Amino acid sequence: MTGADFPWGPALLFCPADRPERYEKALQRADAVILDLEDAVDPARRPEAREGLAASADTLDPTRVIVRVNPASTADHDADLAALARTPYRTVMLPKAEHVDDLAGLIRYDVIALCETAGGVLAARDLAQAEGVLALMWGAEDLVASLGGTSSRHADGRYRDVAVHARSTVLLAAGAAGRHAIDTVHLDIADLDGLAAEAEDAAAVGFAATACIHPGQVDTIRAAYRPDAADVEAARALLAAAEQAGGGVFRHDGRMVDGPVLAHARAVLRRA
Repeated sequence: MTGADFPWGPALLFCPADRPERYEKALQRADAVILDLEDAVDPARRPEAREGLAASADTLDPTRVIVRVNPASTADHDADLAALARTPYRTVMLPKAEHVDDLAGLIRYDVIALCETAGGVLAARDLAQAEGVLALMWGAEDLVASLGGTSSRHADGRYRDVAVHARSTVLLAAGAAGRHAIDTVHLDIADLDGLAAEAEDAAAVGFAATACIHPGQVDTIRAAYRPDAADVEAARALLAAAEQAGGGVFRHDGRMVDGPVLAHARAVLRRA
């Protein structure tokens, strides 16, 4: 897979599945909506959330809906799949994925495997290679919780080393398997500068999208993934020069250009 065949734009917005009155607005604001049956919903309200999910089947564009179910091997997971079967939605996010066997009940769906525990990060390579997996996503807070820790970030907002390692591991596992990678949410809703920096880095290193938890974060993510006009023009000029050069290494604007540099230019145009 390449960035060209990622099925949505870069901003994926979580929406609690027990708030069906928010579904349409969330989908209007983002490139895809993640209807969340897991962490965003009080366990006591999950039956209502499933009914809301099923009732939305005729009101939302199913190609832009992702459903986050509960982890495999839980009673909630089985109930979620029963509700999902009543809808046209065919993309599932599986939280706390740790084994290929966790995907067994999702054979009918495109799967985003969420690697957010120590076991999940270590299993990222196997999960990425599993049949039906569209993408990997990572999560910082559940990861640190699975290690017995208390915080994924330093006081200045930077990720701690273990979170940086997990992020890179999931990205590399996805890329090695030809799958997409999705960057995790930025929990500080008011910190748009921090979100912009993380999303710009995500785009630069090859993430296909960034998930978010508030509509106010969408435009920041889109802007971070969108190359500016100067970058687009430079990429076009470089690819035109490559065509004139007729192949092989050549010099352009004072630097040597080879295959990887051309691949970077093509990625800029895909994002544009």
